[in-house]
Amino acid sequence: MSSKLNGLINWIKTSGQDYNGDMSIRHVELDRARSNEVSKEEKEIHWLLSRKRVYSGKNALLDAMDKVYGMVASAFTIFFSIVLVITVSYMPPTGEINKPDNNEVPLRYIESGLKETGAVNIVAGMILDYRAFDTLGESHVLFAAAVAVMVLLRVDKESRNKVRIAMPDLEDDTMYEPLHDAILQKMVLLLVPVVMLFGIYVVLNGHISPGGGFSGGAIIGAALMMYLNAYGFEKTEKFFTEKVYQRISVCALAFYALAKCYAFFCGANGLDSHIPKGIPGAILSAGLILPLDIAVGCVVACTMYGFYALFRKGGF
Repeated sequence: MSSKLNGLINWIKTSGQDYNGDMSIRHVELDRARSNEVSKEEKEIHWLLSRKRVYSGKNALLDAMDKVYGMVASAFTIFFSIVLVITVSYMPPTGEINKPDNNEVPLRYIESGLKETGAVNIVAGMILDYRAFDTLGESHVLFAAAVAVMVLLRVDKESRNKVRIAMPDLEDDTMYEPLHDAILQKMVLLLVPVVMLFGIYVVLNGHISPGGGFSGGAIIGAALMMYLNAYGFEKTEKFFTEKVYQRISVCALAFYALAKCYAFFCGANGLDSHIPKGIPGAILSAGLILPLDIAVGCVVACTMYGFYALFRKGGF
């Protein structure tokens, strides 16, 4: 008992060594800069005045865009909202017997899903066997969305360094790092392994229980974001870089496409993959559904973390 108490005291002392009276998230370089910093409001005013001096009266197109942008954006928002409301009004009532989705397809999934796919979870058998086309498309949509966000928001190191040199006093939110937050870091150190393990469990059990690649991948992505918020990009990039993201995403999508290409090119429901379905309810069962769930989970986890890193820093 005394050894555990001494260990707890030592842990508290060690955690407080880096605490300098400020536990907020601060810019690494600005923390070391001179104390007479300009406030955020003054910087915004300075930027607006600089923009007005440079562009006002010299760029008629920019001035015109400033005037009509708000009106055009509001008009488009109202127009598409009306279109969506009208479209929803034409949808059939919930539970109507003549709805297009009330046909023999759901009945086939329920009655023959376990026998034909080997998956106890009917949803997993549906999205990764019967409708594998759709899931492959959804996975590629996530990848394409990540590529689009990267094209729009990615800031290379050379451009970032130029901005720092030109405006050394600019408070850049993309480079914020957590400092001195011992409570956050210790708690995340305890929670991240548990959350990561739970995400892996959800992925691996998607064919025999509720879960799968989409939900498990979201949990794993949340664990990566928790670690990033606590320890910053410098430590996170020691094991998860842009190259790691690219390799995992490409390998997962390529495996999915190759694993199901026989069905894509050769047939429809009932085409045998020659892979044993195993005993329903066992972890190694349901044929290709388990590895496909793993591939989908990798894509979802990487996409979630990639979005967060790009919006926060402009890169990995």
